[in-house]
Amino acid sequence: MSNRVKVEIYGQSYTLGGDLDEAYVQKLARYVDEKMIAVAEATQTVDSVRVAVLAAMAIADELHSRQQDTGHRDDALRERAQQCLTILERALKQTA
Repeated sequence: MSNRVKVEIYGQSYTLGGDLDEAYVQKLARYVDEKMIAVAEATQTVDSVRVAVLAAMAIADELHSRQQDTGHRDDALRERAQQCLTILERALKQTA
């Protein structure tokens, strides 16, 4: 089932098709629009293609940073779980 959602990004209207929820697609479009506006203001760039590429790079940086943060948290949780397992194994050996 494919639905069509009309969004506006950086002054341009787009009709997107897909299976995603309309509210979610609108939320994504607002995020991209806000990012493009912020990039345009920060760089004083009027070329919409350049603004789009710079906004995409900024969004990619956010994603990559969050993935790294998640990876570090996963590593810390894995290490803590291993420590707990070691403590539990020692306790079980002492009671055996």
